[in-house]
Amino acid sequence: MADLTTPVHVPVLLSCVLAAAAGARRVVDATLGDGGHAGALRQSGAAVLGIDRDPAAIGVSRQRLGDDGVQYVEAAYDAPATLAAVAAYEPDFILLDLGVSSRQLDQQERGFTFRPGAPLDMRMDGAGRAAAAFLNAEDEVEIARVFYEYGDERRSRRLAREIVRRRGRQPFAVSDDLVNAIRATLGPRAGPSEFARLFQAVRIAVNNELAGLARALPAFRDALRPGGRLAVITYHSGEDRLVKRAFREWASACLCPPGQPICMCRGRPLGRVDPRKPIVPGPDEVAANPRARSAHLRIFQVGDAA
Repeated sequence: MADLTTPVHVPVLLSCVLAAAAGARRVVDATLGDGGHAGALRQSGAAVLGIDRDPAAIGVSRQRLGDDGVQYVEAAYDAPATLAAVAAYEPDFILLDLGVSSRQLDQQERGFTFRPGAPLDMRMDGAGRAAAAFLNAEDEVEIARVFYEYGDERRSRRLAREIVRRRGRQPFAVSDDLVNAIRATLGPRAGPSEFARLFQAVRIAVNNELAGLARALPAFRDALRPGGRLAVITYHSGEDRLVKRAFREWASACLCPPGQPICMCRGRPLGRVDPRKPIVPGPDEVAANPRARSAHLRIFQVGDAA
């Protein structure tokens, strides 16, 4: 196996992920990235199925991790064939580390960054509609919805209106175009925190990330062996709400409406949330890796066989 002491990107909440995976023998890293988490899980003795829709990420990870005890799937983690492969693997631990890797952010040509002159791309796998096409073609209502729901932006309608006005004069092409529209709407003091939040909203829309997460979560739960754990690291409030609600529902014994005299649902919990509150990075980790500051790790343990 290649040297893993100097990973391309620093894996977030690594010690907590390893603690959650303690004793696991067959692990799925459904967002492989550059293999930081997968490498540590492999070194703990687990076999790993690594999944990523980004061919560059698969290439980097294969070079670092090799093929001994590691299998690779180049596809979106929510694709039907991928979910079938995960079920066939019979894992006892599954990790989803959502968002983009440091390498993707640092490669300006990938278009995830708001650095000046970067192309507005943001596609994880290079397929489908790029961010520029979304901003140039989508209607004002949908653009506003994306900024409101995925970016928590109160002035989403004003920002969408400004984008439509500007694209009428010149199509959006590079990061500066969106940055200037944000500044025109939020004011000249708008800075990196606003840019990061609103660029992230566009990225989530371009890659249809929340819908993919909603499809994958129950499939991953059902793929786990009895007692297995599903760990999800989120960086966005919408992602975290989706995971929190799913885990809470799975841990409930009854989902029937209040007042219904007879339980007509499954009548038992599917497992438990452990711990009940999300795990967040400590100040030392945030100081060493500022991109970890918004991370929330939630863990669900499926029940034992009946």
